[in-house]
Amino acid sequence: MSKHRISKKGRYIAWATAGAAVVAGAGIAAQTSMAATTWPAQKTYTGRAFDTCAAPSLSAMKAWHGGLYGAAAVYIGGKNRGCSQPNLTASWVKSVSTVGWKLIPLYVGAQPSCQTGSSPEKLTASTAASLGATDGADAVTKASALGMKAGSPIYLDMESYDITNTACNKAVLTYVRAFDKALHAKTYRTGYYGFTSSSAKAIATATDKTDLPGNLWYALWDKTNTTTTDWPWGSTQFTNHSRAHQYMVNSKETRNGFTITVDRDAWDAPVAITG
Repeated sequence: MSKHRISKKGRYIAWATAGAAVVAGAGIAAQTSMAATTWPAQKTYTGRAFDTCAAPSLSAMKAWHGGLYGAAAVYIGGKNRGCSQPNLTASWVKSVSTVGWKLIPLYVGAQPSCQTGSSPEKLTASTAASLGATDGADAVTKASALGMKAGSPIYLDMESYDITNTACNKAVLTYVRAFDKALHAKTYRTGYYGFTSSSAKAIATATDKTDLPGNLWYALWDKTNTTTTDWPWGSTQFTNHSRAHQYMVNSKETRNGFTITVDRDAWDAPVAITG
């Protein structure tokens, strides 16, 4: 579990260092490049979800269904994805969807050069646009191959970084915009995972919302299952089923004989279209 992004210890340190305070931002992120296209209806899930490093076995997913969670996030790709995914196949997606699970595609793309720690793929000001376009196209290819159809969201994982570094932050936003444009070109919805004190804050408080994600999954480990009462930005932002909240990490849980270490999420946002 600790290998799916940076280590949990490292994430806690980064989160604490950046500071928990947040500032209210402007209106909801615009998705201007979506306007001229007829989009498939959004598939929304509202309830508890979990994310874990490697997709669990089909047996585990069957055993866990009908309990606390109704949706599961899966790491569909990205050079910075930390775990191999032996279970994550098109057959697995079809089977768990038939069981009743909703799925949340997560892509671990390039990380900022100003981020603490090492990553196999890092972006710079000169590479941000090209990497974003390449990674976005790859994310669509990976999602499609798994049976996650057009109209599905793909959530881009951006770990904590120093958003006060203006050049670095600008490069990240360039990368995200290019990634999102690549998704929109293939009629996939855009989502983003980040920290309320840094990477998510950069999106929520950006002055120019053009081509920024339409759905925001924020990490705030306050153990509160909500997407509203601890929402740190303006109340008009990311409304109409566009929010998710990672509220607890490293929760070791056993259900019907299967033990999985998960992060807990409060979900009110789109999920993959698999039917």
